[in-house]
Parts: sequence; structure tokens; C-alpha cells
Amino acid sequence: MKLPALLAAGVAALSLAACATAQAEGAMPQNDTVAGQAGSADLKAFPAATPGQTRHVINLPAQSDEDALKVELILGKTQTVDCNRQFFGGRLETRTAEGWGYDYYVLPALGNAASTLMGCPPGSERQAFVTTQEQPLIRYNSRLPVVVYAPSDVEVRYRVWRAGETQMAR
Repeated sequence: MKLPALLAAGVAALSLAACATAQAEGAMPQNDTVAGQAGSADLKAFPAATPGQTRHVINLPAQSDEDALKVELILGKTQTVDCNRQFFGGRLETRTAEGWGYDYYVLPALGNAASTLMGCPPGSERQAFVTTQEQPLIRYNSRLPVVVYAPSDVEVRYRVWRAGETQMAR
């Protein structure tokens, strides 16, 4: 096959894949948020979000060294804070999709806010993302979406951590 024909076939395949992904994302229920590329077929193993909850879906890109990576799940809300350290209570539960064996994560409710009690200077108020106290590290797996259910007013963010070289203990 000649190079121009091969390039044309590749461009056509990418265009079709982009259209299929856009249609699948457009067909998702309104109580889903997606990070990365996902279709509804990726989510058939997972239950729908309950009223008052949103299903957040994180699709991780394939990496050559996935065993050296972890995903930190960060849940919280943006609100007005002062100079004190603030956080929410709440425990992220790990559940398993019935009949599939895939894990997903549920924050049933955001706990009460707590903070340190330092005296703050006037004008120290600002908007900041206040997180839950617990921010678990989970296994990086690009073959399955990371699915998190949280109350509708809670944001779900994530960060990817990479392990460094191992060191010899002395």
C-alpha cells in the first residue's frame, strides 16, 4: 500500500473514532461527568448514580509502566476560606460491581467541615478547593475506568503519582 493511501485510511479511521466517541458521550445520562475519552459501553458494568449523586468517570491513558503509577482521588468543594487549614469529613467506600468484579468508589455524604482555629488577619478570606481528609491512592489501570459516585455538589479531581527508583535499605 502506498504512503498517501495509508495516511488517508488513518485519517478516516481517526475521524470515525472521534465521531463515535462524541456520540457516545452525548448519549450519557446528565448525572455523569467524564475525564478522558469514554463511551457508555465502558460503563455498563457500573450502576447508575442515585438521586442527589453524580457518577464521575476517569479514563486513564495507557502507560508503559502502569505498575509504577498510582491515582490519588481528591474530593471536595470550592468555598470561601481564611488562613486556617480546612477539610471535610467523609469516607470514600470501595464497592464491587455485581457480576463483573470491577471496583468503584462511593462517597455517600460529605461530612462536616472542620478547621484549625488560628486567628486570621482581616482580608485573608479567599476561594479555595477544600478536600476531604482522606485522599486514597488507587492502582493505575488504563484498561478500566475509575468510577466515583459523590454528592452532586462535590467535585472529583485526581492526580497521578509516579514511583521513583527503589533504594537499598541499610
